[in-house]
Amino acid sequence: IALRRRALRARLRSISSFDWSIALRRPALRARLRSISYARAMPQVTIIGDDARTVDATIADDRILVAPDTLPDALGWTLKPEGLCRDDTCVPVRDPSTLFVDGKLDIAAVAGALGRPSAVDAPAGLAAIGLDAEQRRSALQTLVAPPFTLPDLDGNPHELSEWRGQKRMLHAFSSW
Repeated sequence: IALRRRALRARLRSISSFDWSIALRRPALRARLRSISYARAMPQVTIIGDDARTVDATIADDRILVAPDTLPDALGWTLKPEGLCRDDTCVPVRDPSTLFVDGKLDIAAVAGALGRPSAVDAPAGLAAIGLDAEQRRSALQTLVAPPFTLPDLDGNPHELSEWRGQKRMLHAFSSW
């Protein structure tokens, strides 16, 4: 595998930046890029859940993996024989082995076991973990947004509560 990677890297280096779009359209090259499984250590990954946390993790394929002992720092939950636990609440896990990849916990699999939706951008070192089903249902029924702070175009932070009693629109945009 290491020889294949070196050969592919050499081939990719020989392609000028102008030719990248053409090269990536070639099905054979695209397939070879996808077929190479890699793992790289990443010193810090940001996980956004109830709050934003930064932890040590490993990126493998398109997964963010954390050591079992860092799960409390990553998500606030602990893996115990009875399941995933936080304070006095435990969520049973039928097959804990489904949460592991190479001895480390897959953040998306843990979120799924907790009944929380997740979005992972492994190359960027970012994972977002949503609310559980009951909290999402409650938010939709009450139509009350959770408190949050976002910067304006000048970088000044603003809290949602600043506009209490006023109508407001939140516009979210993504280039992809």
